[in-house]
Amino acid sequence: MKDQDPVDVLMVGAGEYTAGFVQTSFGAAADKPAGVVALTCFDLRRLGKVKRMVLCDRCGTRMPAVRATMEAKIGKAYCGLDLTIDCFPEDDVPDDPSAAIRAIGSMKPGDVAIIFTPDDTHFSIASAAIAAGLHVLVAKPIVKHLQEHAELVALAKKHNVLLAVEYHKRFDPIYSDARNRARQLGPFSYYYSYMAQPKQQLDTFRAWAGKSSDINYYLNSHHIDIHNWFVSHMAHPTRVTALAATGVAEAKLERPCEDTITLSCQWANRDGSSTGTAVYTASWIAPKGECHTRQHFHYMGQKGEVHADQAHRGYNTATDEAGYAALNPLYMRYTPDANGYFAGQTGYGYISIAAFIEAAAALNSGARSVAYYEQEGVLALASKTLAVTAILQAGRLSLDNSGAAVDILYDDDGQPREVRLAGSSSSSAEGGAAGWQQQQQQQRGRRDGLVGSCDEPALGWVFVQQQQQHRGARAGLQDAGSHSNPASGRLSLDNSGAAVDILYDDYGQPREVRLAGSSSSGGGPAMD
Repeated sequence: MKDQDPVDVLMVGAGEYTAGFVQTSFGAAADKPAGVVALTCFDLRRLGKVKRMVLCDRCGTRMPAVRATMEAKIGKAYCGLDLTIDCFPEDDVPDDPSAAIRAIGSMKPGDVAIIFTPDDTHFSIASAAIAAGLHVLVAKPIVKHLQEHAELVALAKKHNVLLAVEYHKRFDPIYSDARNRARQLGPFSYYYSYMAQPKQQLDTFRAWAGKSSDINYYLNSHHIDIHNWFVSHMAHPTRVTALAATGVAEAKLERPCEDTITLSCQWANRDGSSTGTAVYTASWIAPKGECHTRQHFHYMGQKGEVHADQAHRGYNTATDEAGYAALNPLYMRYTPDANGYFAGQTGYGYISIAAFIEAAAALNSGARSVAYYEQEGVLALASKTLAVTAILQAGRLSLDNSGAAVDILYDDDGQPREVRLAGSSSSSAEGGAAGWQQQQQQQRGRRDGLVGSCDEPALGWVFVQQQQQHRGARAGLQDAGSHSNPASGRLSLDNSGAAVDILYDDYGQPREVRLAGSSSSGGGPAMD
């Protein structure tokens, strides 16, 4: 490969994942105390792969605190790292809606933009960066709507730049090995994933949780991508239904916000001979435990299965200050080596950032093409992850329509083109969560596509009416307990996965199962 010049890097968003900066009493999460993006880029500069670094946030007045955090957690922790950085906006500017645009304007074509901002700002910031000729890496989810995802893919192709999603689990050696093994197990049959973080995350993400995004987009996106990465060559998602638990987040944040979201997804094997199912669950109300994130997945093919517990790697520690902890140095290694240098170059959190920057440099030098990285299949290129966004959007649409089934439709090239309520002739842009989508489009014109304000980093839309409707639709069902009627599951299966309600008598006993929205039992057995 040709020698490559170092690239300049713009980091948009100065929060926890970028700089380890969190304005709560809890501070940064235990698995990323010094952040990931800035630390990785500082080390890559030491190694000659990064040159100029720029940090952008909408609030200039908090940039001194951000720089102080990086100095304390990075500059004083490791030898040999140059923390010189240009910042946008200036330190005396409390709120600059144009900060990201100005920062992008300070870069040149071929530079890298790494975007870690609230979900509803990704589209406009990424669009501006791509149009300026920058290679763009975006935090998951890349966007919340399939149409926006497709628009970004087309824009990146037009400008011949690399556009990818920062799905770092692809670089976990256990997950990547599991992918190779899963592909030897025949057609896809079943997949289950679980990912949960402690309640303190609701404080960390108070500004946007339940407003502009949810726990499905924030955490489920990881394992949905892993699943799609495993099977996209042989299967595709066709239908999604979603359920949610509520109570903790709403009480803490004083607004509608799901605690736990579960998606059930039907997949079709491309040979037409069989189908598979997947269940994705994510939560941010877990108790504080020995690890920050509890997570695992189970994959079953028709010829075998694979299970991975990412939370427990058989490596534990205990200290007087922090107590017992399960460690995962495969993600990030923050302990300096014996000579005081950062030693985390083998962590998959580090590699995910480094691999993208190295790919950008290879493209700039002409040593590689975008087509090469599409064929390689490790970087989560936006052009290869449309199905992930389709599942995520379908999940939100299902939740906003009382758990109704949502279909994923495809174009002639086999790419997801639309999510639609099952049995509907209209797209998700009409009715239900569609009101939300329309509001998002209106909002996009107001927010200038930039990082949210200092007090509200993610100005979004609270789905109050939809949540109330959903809550009313499920009222009286929470206490079903052991009285649940298994006939409801059969009725759902016999109606292409449609939602089924369980109705109760005056004594709180189940009396009937009925297709949601139907005035009759829909052929399912009633209970007297």
